[in-house]
Amino acid sequence: MAKQAPTFYVLHGSDEFSIAETLGDFKRRLGPPDMVDLNTTVLSGRDLTLSELRHACDAIPFLAEKRLVIVTNLLKRLTARGDRELARSLAEFLEALVDYLPHLPETTRLVFVEHEGERNRLPAKHPVVRLARQHERGYLRKFDSPARDNLRHWVEERARKYGGTIERRAADQLAIAVGGNLRLLDQEIAKLVTYTNAERQITSADVDALVPYVQEGKIFDFVDALGQRDARAATQVLHSLMDPRGTNVPWIFGMIVRQFRLLIQVKELEDSGSSLQAVIKTLKLHPFPARKLHLQAIHFTGPQLEAIYRHLLDTDLAIKTSKLTPALAMDLLVADLAATEL
Repeated sequence: MAKQAPTFYVLHGSDEFSIAETLGDFKRRLGPPDMVDLNTTVLSGRDLTLSELRHACDAIPFLAEKRLVIVTNLLKRLTARGDRELARSLAEFLEALVDYLPHLPETTRLVFVEHEGERNRLPAKHPVVRLARQHERGYLRKFDSPARDNLRHWVEERARKYGGTIERRAADQLAIAVGGNLRLLDQEIAKLVTYTNAERQITSADVDALVPYVQEGKIFDFVDALGQRDARAATQVLHSLMDPRGTNVPWIFGMIVRQFRLLIQVKELEDSGSSLQAVIKTLKLHPFPARKLHLQAIHFTGPQLEAIYRHLLDTDLAIKTSKLTPALAMDLLVADLAATEL
């Protein structure tokens, strides 16, 4: 006798991207997208009642064989601590839910999605987790985000999924540049495979050329070199960013102007006594670049940053009036900014 398909699923973990992708694959297997969407109900577990859940699960599919009910972040709520009356109410809900799940209609597929953080995990002893693990109609799967040390392997596997391959160095470079945001990583990998047409390996040069996070990171390296008055290193970074014809100089120059404008703002806020957290909130920055800007601002005084900004305005004018070619203007800018006295 063939094993019966599960009727209730528990998908949990910190890897929200893979959970969403698994849900998408599951929906595609249920039938045509239009009909699946028509027969899909998504419920938030924040204030869901058992009667609402049962009503959604017991409904008959419309012109389809199956109904899909997705419930987000309910299970952890049912074991949350609270006052005695609330705890008793949640315990009764949980007990009734465990009794109900084995008797779900054959036409229903109920999926519990539980997003986890370091301090907000679904307990292994949770009654619904145990039921999903043990019952023939249950299904349990945990999705852990890959550790930073394993991101390269994730990138390599993802490239293969799209029909391409990527050099180890390029995979490391991409993982470092984008970090653990798997959705962004996936988008960049798909773009790189399309760029190479899956006819050759993705190289570090491809990542340099196509991935904006790598280019933005190099802007930080450029400013670091200027802050250390290292004209040679700054020039090398600048030339690695520029394409052979210099057509992307306006973008590079714009990024440099933006970087020093932020540095001036960070410097002024910190000199007036603002903490790093206050700077992040005031300028609406992500914590990572904000910390980088904080460290870079140490290398400059307020007057130096103002002098640099004047240099940038002069360079912009020289390029726009064709007094200097973009490439020459950028080289002269580096030489001026890397000078000891600005």
